[in-house]
Amino acid sequence: MPPPFNNRDHMTTPVEEITIVSMDEAKDVYRHKEMRQALYDAGEIVMADVLVNLHGDEHRSRRRLENRLFRRETLVHYERDLFPAVIEQTLIPHVVKGHAEIVELSHQLMMNLAALNAGVDRVTGTAEETARLYAQMMKFIEGATLAHTTRVVEEVEAEIAASMQAFDREFLVPSIERRQTLVAAVAAGEAEESDLPLDVLTVLLRNEDSLHLPHDVILREISFFLLAGAHTSATAFVRTLHNLFRWSAEHPEDVGLIRSDRSFVQKAVYETIRLNPSSPTGMRWALADVTLKSGRKIPKGARVTIDLNTINRDREVFGVDADAFNPRRQPLVEGAAPWGLSFGQGMHACIGQELAAGLLERSDDTAQYEYGLVSVAVQSMIDSGVAPDPNDPPVTDTATKRPYWGRYPVLFI
Repeated sequence: MPPPFNNRDHMTTPVEEITIVSMDEAKDVYRHKEMRQALYDAGEIVMADVLVNLHGDEHRSRRRLENRLFRRETLVHYERDLFPAVIEQTLIPHVVKGHAEIVELSHQLMMNLAALNAGVDRVTGTAEETARLYAQMMKFIEGATLAHTTRVVEEVEAEIAASMQAFDREFLVPSIERRQTLVAAVAAGEAEESDLPLDVLTVLLRNEDSLHLPHDVILREISFFLLAGAHTSATAFVRTLHNLFRWSAEHPEDVGLIRSDRSFVQKAVYETIRLNPSSPTGMRWALADVTLKSGRKIPKGARVTIDLNTINRDREVFGVDADAFNPRRQPLVEGAAPWGLSFGQGMHACIGQELAAGLLERSDDTAQYEYGLVSVAVQSMIDSGVAPDPNDPPVTDTATKRPYWGRYPVLFI
């Protein structure tokens, strides 16, 4: 039986299950054109036909268009001009209260930022409107990680479907209508290009003639950008703060550095993402017989699992203490990224990598240097005097098999 060419034609019995634990082999699998995305097969209710699940020419054409939104000057504009106000608006009420629960706070914060990038408008800007969007987004996240749920799958799917309908009605349709009006005004010479929002939805609508995307695919694509931008950044945000709390307790000499050096915080984000990738595995279907550069043969129809937790902790690459968090770490192997393979490689390398994590190398042009959304948000918490609540310790999330925090109380002191 051939492997799937879309998420609705699953292969329930792979020819062979293969696990990759070598960084070089993993890079080879990620980059091979005959290896198709398999990670989200169980989450098609949200993930069917979205960018990360496309393959070949279809993937190439959509990614080429959406890549325009992730150019350096656009990302600098997000980080310097748009994000600070959103971060301040989201954080201030909690700082004033003197405490917060940062699992929910992080998702709200990253949702507000991801909505700008995805193209999801909030008309009223009320707390009630934000709460509705937040509840819907959290259901989308459950959809993308459906394979790891500990609940009854059919019940979760019904809740996700209802949330997507509500999101479509309240947020997406009005956002589309506003952009279509603007696009028409630009075409008629009644508005300037600069009047158009810099977001994924606008890119899709301006290229309707070439993409031919039905409304349900646009719905899932925007839902995906909303959940991916919010969830992966939110989990990295909470984990980085947790790691920095522990590092500060064990290395009090670095407390001042954490408060004053944005590049040190950025390295802490990299190290956190290395140790805790948003997904602990990558997965691919072999669309043909494949021989890796190492000589390993992968038969057509095999499902390949890339064990990121093992690869990202390779002692030959990251040192004898590779299992430990160390923001001062330098990879031992030339060309190895400090975050390991957590952002993937090849055609499905994370399109939002630079947006979330910034630039790896500094340049002389500091005006174009990015620290990344997660680093900026973490630094804002540090600047606000964040500390763990000694009387209310964090707890893990029991609704999923993934290692997420379920609740993490903090104080602002």
